[in-house]
Amino acid sequence: MNTVESRSEVFWMAFCSLSKKERKAIVERLLEEPEFREDLMDIATFEQRKHEPTEPWETVKKRLGR
Repeated sequence: MNTVESRSEVFWMAFCSLSKKERKAIVERLLEEPEFREDLMDIATFEQRKHEPTEPWETVKKRLGR
């Protein structure tokens, strides 16, 4: 396990040990940060669409009229 994985595991264990009310407060605080919120939305969109078929860039450009 590398340093990043180790630190994230410690953070995750600490987060999981909190009460539901405390976890909610942390998530709400994180979502107040525009950059974090945008990153989270990007990740959620990727997860929802990761099994969709890919489309070549040239096809997309033609469809968009570029």
